[in-house]
Amino acid sequence: MRKWNYDFDVPDAKKIRMLVYTDCKNEADDQFALAHHVMTPKFIVKGIIGGHFNMNPQEYGEGHTAAASVAEVHKVLKLMDMDDAYPVVSGAEYPLQDETTPRQSDGVKMIIEEAMKDDPHPLFIACQGAITDLASAILMEPKICERMTAIWIGGGMYPEGGFEFNCKQDIAAANVVMKSTMPVWQVPIMVYKQMSVTLAELQLKVKPCGELGKYLFEQMVAFNYKAADDAHWPHGEIWGLGDTPTIGVLLEESEKTDIFDEIEAPTINYEDMSYSFDGHNRKIRVYKQLNPRTTLDDFFAKLQLNFGS
Repeated sequence: MRKWNYDFDVPDAKKIRMLVYTDCKNEADDQFALAHHVMTPKFIVKGIIGGHFNMNPQEYGEGHTAAASVAEVHKVLKLMDMDDAYPVVSGAEYPLQDETTPRQSDGVKMIIEEAMKDDPHPLFIACQGAITDLASAILMEPKICERMTAIWIGGGMYPEGGFEFNCKQDIAAANVVMKSTMPVWQVPIMVYKQMSVTLAELQLKVKPCGELGKYLFEQMVAFNYKAADDAHWPHGEIWGLGDTPTIGVLLEESEKTDIFDEIEAPTINYEDMSYSFDGHNRKIRVYKQLNPRTTLDDFFAKLQLNFGS
């Protein structure tokens, strides 16, 4: 197992437990965020859940996308010489049928078991995709809501809402989480899209960093061609590392309260993913801006320190 090449450590009192939920084979930025989580010494990674992208199954087929994510997680970890460092399990292969019936999965079991442990380190779950397993865990054991915080990359912009890929994957699950009492830090679409990089930047800063860097760069270039028939996305030479805010918001200074609002959690409408507010849901943290360079430069620095020549 790899030892990190840092001349510093993070005081134990500042460390946090992390569960990482990732639809890692859905596209090409998830792998970057996974590597970033693993390389961040503030995080005590307790497990990784491979998530479904069943509404966009691609060549993997419906009912097989979580398995594809699990395989991709193992591939990235192996390139990092960390394949045996963390438990990796599969999440549910399908979204929720409704807002009252949970899906059973090893991912749900992992969330509940970790949340119910007595540990002084705060527990966060980074939700980089649908939130089926988190919603199922809440339905099965509501006590977890008082024992962890969810960071969700997903949802349309405020106050209107609207189409967003991760939300579309499981609207029912999003509503379960929004209507719960769990603390939620939401990073909606136009905020996570601030994490822009160009392919030239990745060729310069990522590709030279060993087999991991080479793979991260080349799989993104390959996906850029794979999705080229879409008229609106991707854009040819630029990409968004949209899952990296799950790291960035935890690296930010806690005093920066101007970068988010505390507002009532919305109910998400099934027809168009618009938001409605009826005064019944508790408040959540909704980010309205990020510091992209801090997050991205932190990733580039950690990658170069640990995998550069």
